[in-house]
Amino acid sequence: MKLGPTLEERVRHLEDRVAIGELIARYCLVLDNRDVDAIESLFTPDARVWSVDGVMDARGRQAAVEMFKSRFTVLGPSNHFTHDRIVEFDHMDPDRATGFVLAHAEMQRKGQPMLATIRYTDRYRRLQGRWRIAERVLSFFYYVPTAEYLDARGPGLAARMRAYDVARPADWPEGLESWREYYGP
Repeated sequence: MKLGPTLEERVRHLEDRVAIGELIARYCLVLDNRDVDAIESLFTPDARVWSVDGVMDARGRQAAVEMFKSRFTVLGPSNHFTHDRIVEFDHMDPDRATGFVLAHAEMQRKGQPMLATIRYTDRYRRLQGRWRIAERVLSFFYYVPTAEYLDARGPGLAARMRAYDVARPADWPEGLESWREYYGP
């Protein structure tokens, strides 16, 4: 009868948690530095990177590289920041984990400075001794020009996604089931 994780398993989880944290930070640096050659190292060969708003959807590591290259053509300099993260390990497979990352980004799009708050919902997999992103889902609380940062005068708070030609609702919190249960439809 096993009472709990062994000391070796606990140390391995700590090491894995640090390695996944470094992967998350490396993602930001690679994108901000436009280090196209390093993008591949972030993902598994069968990775999927997509956004809830449907703008991004890449299936496979090479498709992810090409998607980011196309994103770089419309974005100017960027600076991504990650904050809190939650990592949970698969108890059936020590080479798999899931994560939830809170982040924000400052960038330029169409020549104007923009701000975005992002939630990444991730699946990680260890391949050849290194953790990589197997799936990354991006959802946004807002994506607005800095001049309109949560300004209710423009399209209003309900339409916080303003990176594109038509303002539209944000992905969260209004889209979350817990939010709808608390506030109603």
